[in-house]
Amino acid sequence: MNGVVDGEIVGLDRVEARIEAFDWAFARERADEIAAHWARISDGKPAMFNGRVMLQHRAAIEGGVFQSGYFEADYAAFMSWRDFGHPGPVIRNGFAMAALRSSDGAFLLGRMGNHTANPGKVYFAAGTPDREDARPDGTLDLAGSVTRELCEETGLTLDEISVEERWTAVIAPGRVAFMRPVGIDLPAKAARALMLERIETQAEPELSDIVIVRNLADCAGYDMPPFMTSYLVHIFGRG
Repeated sequence: MNGVVDGEIVGLDRVEARIEAFDWAFARERADEIAAHWARISDGKPAMFNGRVMLQHRAAIEGGVFQSGYFEADYAAFMSWRDFGHPGPVIRNGFAMAALRSSDGAFLLGRMGNHTANPGKVYFAAGTPDREDARPDGTLDLAGSVTRELCEETGLTLDEISVEERWTAVIAPGRVAFMRPVGIDLPAKAARALMLERIETQAEPELSDIVIVRNLADCAGYDMPPFMTSYLVHIFGRG
């Protein structure tokens, strides 16, 4: 993937994503291993569904624009690829995240429930792109994914948040996290209480808690993916 380097954090003006045909040899050649692995990791977790997701097979950054191509794959194949150590050629899970921040400057992250694919992990509301994010013109609506996932997971509504236009790409092996700043006009404790109240009314909530992070020291007690802590180091390091 030209111009996309693991470990980099890049400020962006725009993210462009197009859905394309792609022959993913991993999914085709290792179908039996994928089926067996899926049976193991989904056992006892009826909420885990083998739907279809969009994965990134090409990417380049030029003039502040992240240009990428995505293809459709089974969720079971994606999870197996992830758990098998991202076997080549280079594929990435390129997903959008709502970097939610309260009026008093704290970040608000979600803790994933035990019935999910990432139990106990703490990160911003997000989801691997899927068919719901596909536009009729063949592009992928990552900006729409930011607000859709945030509202679905936390119960917030569009009129309660403000979304900035800029992005920050956190590039890691097998991943690109497209962070978009989102604000809520409440202090952190009040925002957390509101979201927990909404989550309690959900039939199958993805989140078990809302975590407040005011500084890097707050991160130490939580199980955060490396790309998440990299982003927070990047933001807090700028003051």
